[in-house]
Amino acid sequence: MTTLSLISGNCGRRNGGEDHGSELLHRFSGKDLFASDLLRISFRKGDGIWSKDLEGHRIRNRNKFRVTAKIKKGKQYDYPWPHDVDPNISSGHLSYLSHFKPLTEKPKQVTLPFEKPLVDLEKKITEVRRMADETGLDFSDQIAALENKYQQALKDLYKHLTPIQRLSIARHPNRPTVLDHILNITEKWVELHGDRAGYDDPAIVTGIGSMDEKSYMFIGHQKGRNTKENIARNFAMPTPHGYRKALRMMKYADHHGFPIITFVDTPGAFADLKSEELGQGEAIAHNLRTMFGLKVPVVTVVTGEGGSGGALAIACSNKLFMLENSAFYVASPEACAAILWKSSQAAPKAAEKLRITAQEHYRLKIADGVIPEPLGGAHVDPAWTSQQIKITITQAIKELENMNTEELLQHRRLKFRSIGGFQEGIPVEPKRKRNMKPSEVNMPKAADIELEIENLKKKILEAKGPSDPITTQAIEKLKKDVDKEMTNAFISMGLQEKLESVKLELSKASKDTSSQPLNRNLKEKVDKIMQEFNHNLSQPGAYLGLKQKLEKLNLVSRLIEKEERKQKLKAEINQKVPAELKEKMELLKNAEEKISKGEPVDKELMEEVEAVKKELVEVLKSANLEVVGATKKNVVTAPPELKEKIEKVNTEIYEEIERVINEAGISGRIEELKAGIAKGSSSEDIEKAEAKIKEEILATLDVEALKEKVKSLRVELDLPEETVAEGEISAENGKFQ
Repeated sequence: MTTLSLISGNCGRRNGGEDHGSELLHRFSGKDLFASDLLRISFRKGDGIWSKDLEGHRIRNRNKFRVTAKIKKGKQYDYPWPHDVDPNISSGHLSYLSHFKPLTEKPKQVTLPFEKPLVDLEKKITEVRRMADETGLDFSDQIAALENKYQQALKDLYKHLTPIQRLSIARHPNRPTVLDHILNITEKWVELHGDRAGYDDPAIVTGIGSMDEKSYMFIGHQKGRNTKENIARNFAMPTPHGYRKALRMMKYADHHGFPIITFVDTPGAFADLKSEELGQGEAIAHNLRTMFGLKVPVVTVVTGEGGSGGALAIACSNKLFMLENSAFYVASPEACAAILWKSSQAAPKAAEKLRITAQEHYRLKIADGVIPEPLGGAHVDPAWTSQQIKITITQAIKELENMNTEELLQHRRLKFRSIGGFQEGIPVEPKRKRNMKPSEVNMPKAADIELEIENLKKKILEAKGPSDPITTQAIEKLKKDVDKEMTNAFISMGLQEKLESVKLELSKASKDTSSQPLNRNLKEKVDKIMQEFNHNLSQPGAYLGLKQKLEKLNLVSRLIEKEERKQKLKAEINQKVPAELKEKMELLKNAEEKISKGEPVDKELMEEVEAVKKELVEVLKSANLEVVGATKKNVVTAPPELKEKIEKVNTEIYEEIERVINEAGISGRIEELKAGIAKGSSSEDIEKAEAKIKEEILATLDVEALKEKVKSLRVELDLPEETVAEGEISAENGKFQ
């Protein structure tokens, strides 16, 4: 309790001019008078009479009065640093300036969906070890074999990861955060707070740290290690205050000459109403503009996922590196799938199309390098991953420190200018038309697919047998294309995980019960997956390429089956036909060849041919084969003289067309048309240009003279009037065939 005494003179003066003093005591016995009660005490105008609240407690005592009150003692401000700070500290981290403390509990192990096969192997290894402990037997060979199998499976799995699987690793709950990496790679570290505008955003951490006795400014997105931390850090989604804090630290580093290291790990900027009101877009834009003017080296490392402008606001650097299983994207695969395919289940397909992985960014020259991770992801060995980051950063800084300020700024500017294929010094066409539609030149059309089917059909029918290498190679290629399309379709439909689990169960079931029929529950699972797949496939306009290839494969399968039956039937007939009849059949073939060539045939030979035919029919009937009828092959082969005349007429027609093109000056337009087709102009423009060129050719061409030549050729070939010879120009239809 603190005692407050107020002493005053001449406080109350009555009409006689005499001084009055009073000592005030609280009117309630056993209670103290607080200072706040004095505020309710007032004097009546100027007559010096006390208010009614204190009328019963007035004590006259000449010209003095005393007030005794109890005032509550205020709590001392709780500063983050201790009272006994060592001023001579030379190493270590100032942990009391950071909210990032070691976890009291070990994080729970999280298994990603595609890692389930590895979990089964781990359970087997654990079970064998438990048996060895319980029984006392030596199972070291079995354990070693299982561990080798586990390592091989782990290696195979992580060497063939899909983009969506890499993204799931980047989002792993146990993945090391930015502060984990900073504390692993720095000898000294102090975290700095605040945007100097009244707020400190915990989603972005900033501070100064030293590596190899050199100071750096570190800036990064900070995710939480558990649900409580994620809520406190807003899941690493910064508000405008966070970007302004980062901007303040960048200017601070630029002023003092500290190289800037930024770490990206955010799904994107926080897109709530309050952030937009506070200028989220302006804060990001301000950062982008300022980073291109920083006169110190800037290196960025993407440690997890980098989402859109929220990531780019601290990533406009001279060097950009990405961890092996990190991702950088303009829109998350789930959002992209919801926009394009109206379902987030198509996220795997969207992730593949967006090219979000570190490997794709390095191939496209957006990232300057890929930092390796241990098998299983960075969370398996965070310390090793942090050291790889440190090595990469130090090498990059050494390279950038050799540049002067102007070269450093130019290097950063050209890095982003070159993204997308822009080349310095080459002028850009100011009015070049950009066709945003997919090019129709390289797209497979229905006619092309039908032609491919017909060619394959011809190959199958002309093949000597089902094992013809040309046919087999074409069919195998088709099967591989269909398998690839099917895999992509399963991924885009979100059925890949279900399919993998069913495959695993099938392999187990086949090993356990090879002779027994398929388990009913397993069969129901397979039927359910295929039913869902067929339902999605039957949607109008969906998976057109896959549908066409499946139809093509079905047709090819039917043709192969038909050809195999034909060969089998042929072999059976050859076995049942006697040798004498085979010799006579050779005679029949020779006779047919003579007839087809137009050579004269003796009457006796014709009678012998008819006898052979009757005998062959009897043999087939005796083999229980029904003879439906006989057909004649109509093989029309023109004599050599007529062939020469046809070629001569065609040559004259083509020469006449070439002459007209040269005289009319149409060759330039033809070249323009070819260039338009190569650039991917629309089909309507191409058709219009073709029609115009044909009209000009027909207007200049002497059609009547060419028609006379074609008519005379018809007479010699004895063709009907409706037949149009190759290379004929018809005035009625107005087209060059």
